[in-house]
Amino acid sequence: LEQCLTPESFALLGEEEPLYAEFPNAKQKNYITALVKGVYDHGAELDSYIEKFAVGWKFSRIDRVAAAIMRVTMYEILYMPDIPNRVEIAKKYEEEEVVRFINGILGSFVRAEFPGES
Repeated sequence: LEQCLTPESFALLGEEEPLYAEFPNAKQKNYITALVKGVYDHGAELDSYIEKFAVGWKFSRIDRVAAAIMRVTMYEILYMPDIPNRVEIAKKYEEEEVVRFINGILGSFVRAEFPGES
């Protein structure tokens, strides 16, 4: 994380993806750091939720990008309640069928874990 969260790394990334052209401010760096560390620390828990709600799918068969998107979203829902629950990023990196799969799992997760809020 320390090696990647540098102005030099963002400059290189910005050449390929305009989103990274600007280095994050202090608030954004805090969010990124908390999110990366949180997803890492809670990886087993998040993966168990994915397995639980991916009915008929083995975790090993789930696309790595889709799994990463679900981990981040589930972590935000569970541990960062101030972050809006959106999965718009999936539309940029995945096919519509995979986006529906991700949204189905996340919808089941929210309905089961937060029954009064969905």
